[in-house]
Amino acid sequence: MKSLTRQTAAGLRVLVVLTVLLGIVYPLAVWGVAHLPGLSSRAEGSVITAHGTPAGSALIGVDPVAANPASEGSLAGPSISTDPYFHTRPSATAKDVLGPGDPSTSGASNLAGDSPNLLKAVDQRRALIAAREGVAPSAVPPDAVTASGSGVDPDISPAYAQLQVARVARVTGLPLPRVAQLVAACTDGRTLGIFGAPGVNVTELNLAVASARG
Repeated sequence: MKSLTRQTAAGLRVLVVLTVLLGIVYPLAVWGVAHLPGLSSRAEGSVITAHGTPAGSALIGVDPVAANPASEGSLAGPSISTDPYFHTRPSATAKDVLGPGDPSTSGASNLAGDSPNLLKAVDQRRALIAAREGVAPSAVPPDAVTASGSGVDPDISPAYAQLQVARVARVTGLPLPRVAQLVAACTDGRTLGIFGAPGVNVTELNLAVASARG
């Protein structure tokens, strides 16, 4: 009986100690580290604000929808686009081949590189983007026609951003050099100068364009 009592008491002490350590101390330590200067923004979702109001996350790409999608380029032929936004990479979760995707759903297509369905989608995207931007299909960069692994990649290549500068400047009425400056301001270099590739955050860029329009 005494042995059982001692074992029970020891078990209760271990339970209390582990509850305090893992249920209180550890979560508080993690919260404290996450809110150190330089880390707090990412810990809170890297929220971007516009005029003091949350407008999105720098970590989640949301492809904007044009006010008049019918004016966009189509596979039947080019048209004069009135779309004032920069666009993200396509999403495999989108119902349409070019999007927009659903940011609440993340995932890749899992199609092989030689998949006929993937190659067809790439060709369709290239034709649609070329028509929208008024360029030759050969001018469309690879990241513009291939979906990211997550489907919510917030970054595009500087080449894809530059491809869209002329359209955005024309539709918004902003000077071409001004739009190019906004792209440069939203461009991040390689991680530590050597890893990855430069990227342009589309969410931040579209908010900067909206702010510049006034």
